[in-house]
Order: sequence, then structure tokens, then C-alpha cells
Amino acid sequence: MKHEYTAYGLSLRSDVEIPGLREAHLEASSAPVVLTSQSKPDWARVAAQMPVQLVHSLPAAPECDDPAFLVREIGGGAFYFLSYGDGTEFVVDAEGDRVWGNCPLPLTIEDLATYFLGPVMGFVLRRRGITPLHASAVCLGDVAVAISGGAGAGKSTTAAALALRGAPAICEDIAAIAENRGQFFVQPGYPRVCLWPDAVEKLLGNKEALPNLTSTWDKKYLALDGGRAKFAERILPLGAVYLLGERATDERAPRIEGISPREGLLELVQNTYMNALLTKEQRAAEFEFLSRLVNRVPCKRLIPHRDATKLSKLCELVEGEGRAISSERQTALTGRQK
Repeated sequence: MKHEYTAYGLSLRSDVEIPGLREAHLEASSAPVVLTSQSKPDWARVAAQMPVQLVHSLPAAPECDDPAFLVREIGGGAFYFLSYGDGTEFVVDAEGDRVWGNCPLPLTIEDLATYFLGPVMGFVLRRRGITPLHASAVCLGDVAVAISGGAGAGKSTTAAALALRGAPAICEDIAAIAENRGQFFVQPGYPRVCLWPDAVEKLLGNKEALPNLTSTWDKKYLALDGGRAKFAERILPLGAVYLLGERATDERAPRIEGISPREGLLELVQNTYMNALLTKEQRAAEFEFLSRLVNRVPCKRLIPHRDATKLSKLCELVEGEGRAISSERQTALTGRQK
């Protein structure tokens, strides 16, 4: 294993360079997720001989070129097989410690990395008992602000817009949430925000203003390399969760609306990553986790305007509230230290 990284609060070790990640030195005591792709390891060969059962399927989404996605349970849950309509496939062990990945030509390591850093890592987080919100997050002041919603709601576009205005992005699409002594934190993901060409055009005026993730796909990425935008590389306290609502056309949009903890809970339960794979016991544990979160962290409704030119106003609203939350937190911390 030649390459070492961190993402979503986890240590990673790989036999190939993973595009989009920065090399890191792992502590000897760390228990990394090990990705193998150059040759099929013995444990994955053993898994291939075991009985297989389909446990989750997601059809292709032609409107955004997303391929079909299938999850199969192997050997009664000893391993899992994740596959895509373009032939890319992964085998993951039950603990989320080992991953084997492969993609056929003309797909490249960039394609494999795109799946690995997205859905596969979301699955690994699940196997490791970490709750991943379907959310993007940015840093405002010294807190993380998460923007949650379903596919196509505008999470990544909003995060990218805030990042282009100077707010370091922490993660996009998957927010790994940690709890420590009653406080909630967001783990840094990886230094990119992935965007469809129409989102790039809204943000930068030209669909081709950002590079493609891969040579076989037209999805783009905003590099969080300190050029146009920055990456928040450390774990940050979760200051607020904004639940994206439907885009409106009235003069009051964009706007932020207050919601009850109960309403926030019911929506977050629907917006955790890969929740279709949870057992009854895991659902109950996640419900309790999210109940604690919504009673500790403000959850609000964020109503965007259908007019893309209003995106800057939406950003101003989020920035104002996020920095106010950060300031209040600093005041509270200072008061405790006196």
C-alpha cells in the first residue's frame, strides 16, 4: 500500500493514488480503510464464492446521467457488493475495513475515485456506525453550517456558492456527523465540490469554467485548493442545519424559516445517506441520535429562489446567521472560562 489519506474522519490506505485526496501520514495505531484495485485480494475472491442477495437498488437517473446502483449482501452480511450500470463494482467487508474496487475500460481511476469518495464511503461510514447526513457543509466563523436536502435540491451548488464567497467548504453531499459529550461535529470530507454543468454556469457564467471529474463524464468539480475556494481541513462543531425547501418565485424568496425540532427530525430521518440499508435496530439508534441533534443544533428551512441571480442573496442570509451563531458560541465559551 503506497498511498495514505484521511477523509470523513477516517484513515485511508490505497494501492493506487486517489484523485481528489491529499496525501497524509497515518499514525501507526490508526485502523485505516484499505482500498485495493490493482489486483483482486484473496478475501474478495472468497466473497465471490458466497451466496448473494439483492438488498437495495436505485434506477438510473437519465436527467443527470447517474447510472443505476445496486447493493447486494454476500454470505448473509459477511460482505457487500456495490455495482453501477457502467460496470464499476466494489466489494466491502462487513466492518467497512476493506474495499476492493474495479472499473472496466474506457473508465479510469478518476471514475473509480468518484464512486469511492461518494457512495462507497457513505456505505463505509454506515458500516462503521457513523451517521452520514445527505448534506454539504461550509465553515462560517468557527462553526460548520450544513445544507441538507435530497438529490437535486441544490446542496452542492449552495456550498460551492458560499465557498466562492470565501467560506471554506468542509464536505459536499455527505456530511459525517460525530457526537462527543453532547456536542455535534462535522468531519472534513475531501477538497472538492462536485457540480453538474448547469450549476457551474449559474455560479461562473460558463458551463466549461471548471474541469471535468473524469474524461468519461461531464460532471465538474470546484477544487478547494486555495485558488478559487478553500477547504476546511479540521473537524468543526455543527452550528446549524439548513433544510432546503422547494425553489420559490415570490418576492419573499430567498428566505430562512424557523421549524420545530420535530419537523427537523422527521426531515433529517429521510435525509441520512443510504438509510434504506438500515436494520430496524439501526433505524431506532439513528432516530435517537438525530433526536439529540435537533434538540442541540438549530434546524431551519432554507427557501431558495428559482431565479439563479438570487443565489448571492441566499448566501448572504446563511452567512449572516452562521456568523451570528459562531459569535454566540464564542461568547458562551468565553463566559464559561471566566
